[in-house]
Amino acid sequence: LVIKDLHFDEVPVRIYLPKVPSATKRRGVIFFHGGCGMFGSIRSHERVCRSIARKSDSVVVSVGYHLSPEHKYPAQTLDCLTATVHFLKTAENYGVDPDRIIVCGDSAGGTYTASVCQELVNRKDIPKIRAQVLIYPFLQALNFDLPSYQKNAFIAFLSRERVVRFILKYLNKDGSMKEAILSGSHVPESMNLKYRKWINPDLIPEIFKLGYKPPLPASFSSQVHEETKELFETRFSPLLAEDAVVCHLPDTCIITCEHDVLRDDGLLYKKRLEDNDVKVTWYHMEESFHCALEFFGYGIFSFPSSSKMLNHTVNFIK
Repeated sequence: LVIKDLHFDEVPVRIYLPKVPSATKRRGVIFFHGGCGMFGSIRSHERVCRSIARKSDSVVVSVGYHLSPEHKYPAQTLDCLTATVHFLKTAENYGVDPDRIIVCGDSAGGTYTASVCQELVNRKDIPKIRAQVLIYPFLQALNFDLPSYQKNAFIAFLSRERVVRFILKYLNKDGSMKEAILSGSHVPESMNLKYRKWINPDLIPEIFKLGYKPPLPASFSSQVHEETKELFETRFSPLLAEDAVVCHLPDTCIITCEHDVLRDDGLLYKKRLEDNDVKVTWYHMEESFHCALEFFGYGIFSFPSSSKMLNHTVNFIK
């Protein structure tokens, strides 16, 4: 690979170009790393991006979006959007077919992937994104009591409590609101009713609901709601996008992990996409957990599921 550090409209990127000449224009992959919008970097996902470029014979652009709290939300999403638009417009300069560009991300990078694809559905001035890959994505901040949140509440790397602590830190909000948000006090009844059709344990297949207990209704706090309105933006919670947007999304690959609080976000988005006739390829990793992809390529510290996840991603891209 030829590896270059560049800027796409002031957003740092690292581009991985296969050295072997290609008879036709290659496909392009834009990668957004995970890390709750506060951690991670181009370097933390170097092995992942190199491997995707090599194994899929694609040009990969890894986006070094600016991190919170130094750069306030939604700077992260906007950086990802800016870099994507720039690549769509200039793809041919890198030997890439602009009609074969795939957006991909893990964890918060999966959030940015979903958000960028939603924001671009109505753009007529740039090529359409060909596909999106969401690897254990965070997609909604309304319900922290879904079956996967209950089952994996105390799991390593990303516990239920840590999700909300990270959200408040990411948004630069008062951490004392954590318990209120975990209980659902930030969501007014009208909003719960409106979004029940999309965010609801009843929509999760029974096989994933063993041991699930419906939570007690929370008392609504208008103060917490006012303080955390960003949580209800589709940019933050892509699962809340209207069907008019969702039905125009590109072919999608979703990877979920059994031991992950965010598993059900992926399952609910899968259902939404399928209900809107979007083609979905789904891989469920029964032995895996949140953050597993980041261990890829670390020898004895890697996990079998890390390689499997990467291979699923590469096969979908190809």
